Amino acid sequence: MTDPIFHMIAKQGPETVGGKASVLMTLAAKGFYVPGFLVVTPEAFAKGVLAPEHAAVLARQLPLLGPGPYAVRSSAREEDGKNHSHAGQFLSLLEVAPNDVPEAAARVWRSGLAENVGVYRRKQGLSGDGGEPAVLIQQMVDARCAGVAFTADPVSGRTDRIIISAIAGLGDRLVGGEEDGQTYSIDRTNGAIVEGPADPLLSRGDLAKLRNLAEQLEAAMGEAQDIEWAFEGQQLWLLQARPITTALREAPIADETLLVFDNSNIVESYPGLVSPLTHSFAQYAYSRVYRAFVRVVGVSESTVRDNAAVFDNMLSRIDGRVYYNLGNWYRALALLPGFSINRGYMETMMGVNEPLPAEFVASMEEDKPRGLAMIGEWLRVVGVGLRLAWAALWLNLTIKGFYARLNDALEEPASAYDALPTSELADRYRWIEADLLDRWDAPLINDFLCMMAFGASRKLLERWAGPEGLELHNEVMIGQGDMISAEPARRIQDMGRQAAGDRDLVRSLSEGSADLLDANPALQQSIDDYLAKFSERCTEELKLESVTLDRDPTPLYRAIGAAAQAPVEKQVRIAGPTLDELFEGRPVRKAIARAALGWAKRRVRDRENLRFERTRIFGRARHLLRAVGRQFRAQGLLEQNDDVFYLTISEVLGAIEGFAVDQDLMALVRMRKAETEAAARRANPGERILVRGGAVAGLQSRLAVEARPVDMALERKGTGCSAGKITAVARVVRDPRKQGLKRGEILVARHTDPGWIAIFSNAAAIVVERGSLLSHSAIVARELGIPCVVGIKGAMDWIEDGEMIEVDGATGEVRRLA
Repeated sequence: MTDPIFHMIAKQGPETVGGKASVLMTLAAKGFYVPGFLVVTPEAFAKGVLAPEHAAVLARQLPLLGPGPYAVRSSAREEDGKNHSHAGQFLSLLEVAPNDVPEAAARVWRSGLAENVGVYRRKQGLSGDGGEPAVLIQQMVDARCAGVAFTADPVSGRTDRIIISAIAGLGDRLVGGEEDGQTYSIDRTNGAIVEGPADPLLSRGDLAKLRNLAEQLEAAMGEAQDIEWAFEGQQLWLLQARPITTALREAPIADETLLVFDNSNIVESYPGLVSPLTHSFAQYAYSRVYRAFVRVVGVSESTVRDNAAVFDNMLSRIDGRVYYNLGNWYRALALLPGFSINRGYMETMMGVNEPLPAEFVASMEEDKPRGLAMIGEWLRVVGVGLRLAWAALWLNLTIKGFYARLNDALEEPASAYDALPTSELADRYRWIEADLLDRWDAPLINDFLCMMAFGASRKLLERWAGPEGLELHNEVMIGQGDMISAEPARRIQDMGRQAAGDRDLVRSLSEGSADLLDANPALQQSIDDYLAKFSERCTEELKLESVTLDRDPTPLYRAIGAAAQAPVEKQVRIAGPTLDELFEGRPVRKAIARAALGWAKRRVRDRENLRFERTRIFGRARHLLRAVGRQFRAQGLLEQNDDVFYLTISEVLGAIEGFAVDQDLMALVRMRKAETEAAARRANPGERILVRGGAVAGLQSRLAVEARPVDMALERKGTGCSAGKITAVARVVRDPRKQGLKRGEILVARHTDPGWIAIFSNAAAIVVERGSLLSHSAIVARELGIPCVVGIKGAMDWIEDGEMIEVDGATGEVRRLA
């Protein structure tokens, strides 16, 4: 008679040692780390107990596995098979002492005679008998954590996912359903955590080991596997493996196309989570505006039509945030005359912080023109220069014409929209599109000329006068009294002075209350005048869903209250050399520098002023679409007025004009609210995202951002935008609608927009994670005469709220004084 007890190194099939043990023998032979085990076949049991002669053999072999305790589990012939797992049908015993192993083995064997096993087998089409299992006796693992892993998602059927469930200690409570474990979804292609817990039990190193085990095991067995595992210290043990019994999807075809998304520039306009309505409105605006831009510089109408997909998809909404689709930006730039001979400079026009990946650029490169083609390209460049020169010559008239169209379009008061039916509201919206968004000539031309003038004048001054020339350039860009972006801050300071004599009023305003304003009618009139002109200049003003100051003036009251307290002393600027001093004895250079500086200064002024008009247009669209939301709610299409922000422009107009694909708007809103709430719980995806293949499929594994170690250095350097040095308390502001700034504190923010002006008015200095010399924060800081440093990446985590810091707006240095 064959010995019914086998060591793990034996090679036995499931008909002898059962399915589970046979698989573990195979895996141990292939080099997988399996805890030592013995198998006792059913023939060793008689009358429900382990025969004495076999118990004696077991007692001699058991120490070969280790000192114990042991796990005693079943291994039936058809258990853990591809079609019949027998999961949970047999008894499993853990932490069994050596002397108790024979009785434990008999109990496990007898569990094969239980009624539930027969019922299971009959339901599975198996014979009712023959369920008695072999018994597997295995050295216990002292597990710090354990669990299960699936080399494919058994629920969705996706084969490009690895699903891991983990629990502290032994995994029997998880497998038995007594406790819920932590679940991780891993992208097989790159190891990214698609979903995971907020307080992970498994480290990234643990997950990498489990991913590697899953992939190796599936390759060894030739099909997707359901795995039980355990970590003992850093050692990963394989406890069990069986085929996944649910149907799986086919593997996706590999797609190596590289997509690049970046928000390092656009985040100043669209920070944080952005509603579907805002994104679709911005997407349309960008599409129309940049079509107009390339026409201005000489791109033919047929070329613009052929590249409709490029212009229609310049923006992407990723996890609720707005990003540039850099592939389409690059393709749009490539349409410009001269791109092939001046690629490097034109790439900088995208304004991103990181260079484009070499692979990405190489995939779009075309051969540089030669011979007659090169001459033709230079002629196109000359044509662009002439067009821009002509546009510059007539720019003042173009700007006047733009203002005239704008004022005509906005002549009707926004309050009139509340009395219009949806069809007329849709007509008004189409009018805004046709008269303004499709005729965005003045801002486009001025922005392009501003970028050229600012950069060229700065380089000119640096080349001819060195660091003193750069200092003069900064000084000249300060103090433009007709720049509207600084007017709100000046008005807030004036209103602060009006309130300063009334201590109770100042306290009330600082708390965001207007209860005591009746006693100061002059101040009330100043506030009314401010709201009449600047109510749309709220935080995140280009988001249609943003709450404007006329709806909630609390931030304005707080800013006035702070301004009424101890005034911030402007930095005493040490006057640098004048233009006459720098170019003494060089009259030609002085004349050229004066003209270049004057032109750049006017372009910067017009850029800021025209951007305020953009705010007015977006504000008008906001009022109009809120009116649509009220009507949709009245018609039973939406549950709340503001639910309209969870729809797209196309869905709103389609519901009115008849081309809507979906009629159940409430269902769309519910779905998008859930998506937005999930996005809010996740970390910010970061400013540069690279994915391969289709965008949505590729992005699923890229949205979980790995925590970056915080740099605890005491000094960091960014871009100095407004000279002056200040030491004060740092106030880290994440939401300016809920947080305020005491007079004389240093504002630290991730990004800003014109709506932050109420906070700017009280700041002693500004430190921003993102931005450039032409960012709104930089321009307003120069106007207000306070130091400003931008480009301090990670400043929100690096600087602690309430600590003392020193900001040097000339050198760009920021020091923590802890």
